[in-house]
Amino acid sequence: MAINFKQRLNQKETLIGSVITLPCTETAEALSQLGFDWFWIDMEHSPLSLEKVQLIMQATGGRCANLIRVPWNDSVWIKRVLDTGCDGIILPQIKTPQEVKYALEACLYPPQGSRSLGVARAQNYGMSLPEYFKTANENIVIVLQIEHIDAVKNLESIIDVPGFDAIVIGPFDLSGSMGLTGQVNHPDVVKVIASVKETCLNKGIPVGIFTTDSQGAISAKEAGYSLIAVGVDSMYLWKLAKQTLEEIN
Repeated sequence: MAINFKQRLNQKETLIGSVITLPCTETAEALSQLGFDWFWIDMEHSPLSLEKVQLIMQATGGRCANLIRVPWNDSVWIKRVLDTGCDGIILPQIKTPQEVKYALEACLYPPQGSRSLGVARAQNYGMSLPEYFKTANENIVIVLQIEHIDAVKNLESIIDVPGFDAIVIGPFDLSGSMGLTGQVNHPDVVKVIASVKETCLNKGIPVGIFTTDSQGAISAKEAGYSLIAVGVDSMYLWKLAKQTLEEIN
């Protein structure tokens, strides 16, 4: 899964995903059968434990790629998350090239980095240690999240650090850092988001974004985004329930 997904990402195919926040394997399993290309499994803004994250990935059965957003750009979290056998990792609140280098150091095994070697699900519990160590560095998908105006100011130098695979824009936190919290459609926010996208595309970097609904995803696709996360599992649940009650009443 990781190799195929990474190739498709590098080719800038349109890859539609959704955000997983609920600690419920059945929900993720059901969604994984609908045709999503990938899941954004979120450990930053959800109650998900690492154990539950691993169970969610097992429940999806390889039907879509699993990218986990760690709670923070921290080597301990990065190490533990990668050992679950996820296809890739999303690193939140990247603001400087130094932070990119720190993340890459933590994600990659020596000699490219300093990731610790251990036995876990990623290596089939030890049954495929040599093979995994040989290929992990080239197969893992590493995504940087640009979601602060300081990151936008440093974007050129961030992109110039080699070794990551894509950038995903976080419009809500970005709007907050601009003093326009939640106003993702404000002209100033829209302008900054567009500038990030264009800079990435001009540098040949696949770029993604979070959208709340299908119309936002369609617009993102038409604008040239390739890594598109649309909706959140909990939002799908309440939106349909709300619609049902409104239709009844």
